[in-house]
Amino acid sequence: MNKKQWITAGIAFLLVIVLYASTQKQILGTQDLKKLTTPTQINSSALISIDSILYQAKKDLSSDQITRLDLLEHSITRGNVKQQQIDIYHHLAQFWSDTAHKFEPYAWYIAEEARLENSEKSFTFAARLFLNGLTSEEKPAVRQWEALQAKDLFERSLKINPHNDSSRVGLGAVYLYGGLESPMQGIGMIKEVADRDPSNIYAQMTLGQASMASGQMDKAIERFKKVIELQADNVEAILLLAEVKEQMGNKTEAIDWYSKSLPLIKNSGIKKEVMARIADLRK
Repeated sequence: MNKKQWITAGIAFLLVIVLYASTQKQILGTQDLKKLTTPTQINSSALISIDSILYQAKKDLSSDQITRLDLLEHSITRGNVKQQQIDIYHHLAQFWSDTAHKFEPYAWYIAEEARLENSEKSFTFAARLFLNGLTSEEKPAVRQWEALQAKDLFERSLKINPHNDSSRVGLGAVYLYGGLESPMQGIGMIKEVADRDPSNIYAQMTLGQASMASGQMDKAIERFKKVIELQADNVEAILLLAEVKEQMGNKTEAIDWYSKSLPLIKNSGIKKEVMARIADLRK
């Protein structure tokens, strides 16, 4: 499945959720948090492999693209094999991103490059790619595969730096959205960070989204207002707060928060959608 969402930054992705999601299920992708409060057993028989993902992705390539891909995949020569492999994974990732426009192979080769580089920065970047991808993935098997990749990468990052709260929140989000074990385990990890450091924007935002998705609107409001208190121009938090107010039936406050977001939105298309939302609420 092609994912246009991965091309944009995480904030843009979340803005799209705010503008187009009309139910709690859509907020969480294809999952309802209320239904994920018990541990989920990973079905090994249903797991997919990168080989099957690549096989399916290659079906959409032209003969010229297949030839180019084959040259990249078999371009290792003698010498510094590890560095060559890192370079090849980088070029393969670019191919699947820029030429083939396929998310899963792109993210896979970014992850493989990270595993060879073995740095906190590269692990975190690759893990966030998979986390952003799985929140919009509709196929359970693919979502589970993405979740397992993200989990592995965040755990590798935390081995290098156990004090990286962003990676800890990210790992918690993987449990929350990826269907791995209990989402409450993920909530606990994220809440631990937020309790220790209330100024952690990422933790507060993630908890706010989880509260919103599970129907705990008062808690969601508390989290989003905390983010706005810390970061007044956080358009993501402002839009989510407006969405909460709208879902609660408070049109006046929803209009107020949507209006506050307009000067902060750079994308003209998104700004137009927010203006249309405001107009609808005023009817």
